[in-house]
Amino acid sequence: MEFEQNLNDFNLKPEDYFSQSRAEMLKYINKNPKNILDVGCGKGYFGKLIKEKTKATVWGIEMDDTAGKTAKEFLDNVFIGDVFKVIDTLPQKFFDCIIFNDILEHLEDPYSLLIKVKSNLTEKGTLVCSLPNVRYIGNLKRLLIDKQWKYEDAGILDKTHLRFFTKRSIIDTFKELDYEFIKIEGINPARTKLFHVFNLLSLGNLSDTRFLQFACVVRPIDKK
Repeated sequence: MEFEQNLNDFNLKPEDYFSQSRAEMLKYINKNPKNILDVGCGKGYFGKLIKEKTKATVWGIEMDDTAGKTAKEFLDNVFIGDVFKVIDTLPQKFFDCIIFNDILEHLEDPYSLLIKVKSNLTEKGTLVCSLPNVRYIGNLKRLLIDKQWKYEDAGILDKTHLRFFTKRSIIDTFKELDYEFIKIEGINPARTKLFHVFNLLSLGNLSDTRFLQFACVVRPIDKK
């Protein structure tokens, strides 16, 4: 019943919620990929950019029916439904890259999914993820100065977020699940004097709060 409520919440999202192209994430895609899976593909605009840049075959999984139908216009194969059910129907050792752009935080159990998708990756396949940073300076201001933790329709405190991440917890999560990092870096930095003041006063200990999200590229550790 709780999961169904989350589905209903997605139906109330702002009109442009599923339309973001996420062009800033293109540089993290493998070179010369053949098959890519975009989990939470929205209307397929990011997948469209991937196809234009790499000529790869791009599949998508999308929970929202309306967005998924639009994605079918751009992507090679789109599955509409629960990712945990869909992923079991997809081919093993097939994808050179699986993408989770701001998706894992919406899941009750992202950890099981991250373990499950290992079998869908090729030998040198990678996961590309974008995750919101709960330590973002704007969020810290609302918490520490405004004394407010208010859920919203979108953003870091999106009312459909079930998990929250920091740079350190992202690193810990993937390492605990036996992934190794190829790259992790902040994206969409704050352009405010508040960050520089806070960071200076903390002797640099708040450097991670500058970024709205962290992008990372990881791959499973080969334990053979």
